[in-house]
Amino acid sequence: MARQTILIDADDTLWENNVFFEKTIESFIDLVEPLGFARDYARRILNETERRNIRQHGYGVRSFGRSLEDTYLKLAGHMARRETVNQIKLMVDNLERVPPRILDGVPDTLAYLSDRHRLLLLTKGEAAEQAGKVERSGLQQFFEAIEIVSEKDSATYRQIVDRHKIVKSGAWMVGNSPRSDINPALEAGLNAVFIPHAMTWELEKSEIRNGAGRLIILTAFRELRQHF
Repeated sequence: MARQTILIDADDTLWENNVFFEKTIESFIDLVEPLGFARDYARRILNETERRNIRQHGYGVRSFGRSLEDTYLKLAGHMARRETVNQIKLMVDNLERVPPRILDGVPDTLAYLSDRHRLLLLTKGEAAEQAGKVERSGLQQFFEAIEIVSEKDSATYRQIVDRHKIVKSGAWMVGNSPRSDINPALEAGLNAVFIPHAMTWELEKSEIRNGAGRLIILTAFRELRQHF
């Protein structure tokens, strides 16, 4: 195969991420359940709060922590307690310290791909937080460049294409998120490889839309070796 440019997502593509957020959310709902709200209602309020806060504060653990606190204060009203807010802060602090847990087959597959193709890491979120994850993962050695962006939309992909002088017909975006990895990449004229993750964040789910590029759907990261 001719040398390709492969852009690769990080969270829930190279390492586990959302599973730790989901565990924190379950603990949070345990904490607020005595207030008398159904668990699915509390989760719905949290999702709405996250959507609102992302627009103002972006992604990442700290924005998530703000959403947990805001949700608690909304649900608790005049019954809100300072000690519960402190418990939520402790949950978020613990989440921030979770080390990257590399997904099965990732290092060997990256080593295989980097010998044959040009690899770029493309992740979104709070810059320092994402950079720290990349450094702790030990995977940066496989990538020609690391791009940390505040949002992954079609405009972002076009900027990446221009900045790295990428030939779109020979470029692929690999990721687990239809909303951020697949649809905008296809819309921008790149090809895409969708690797679903069982714990993909609810706000990243979407129907996959047709675009200018080709789409491959795999079940595991290591299957990239069969195509590249």
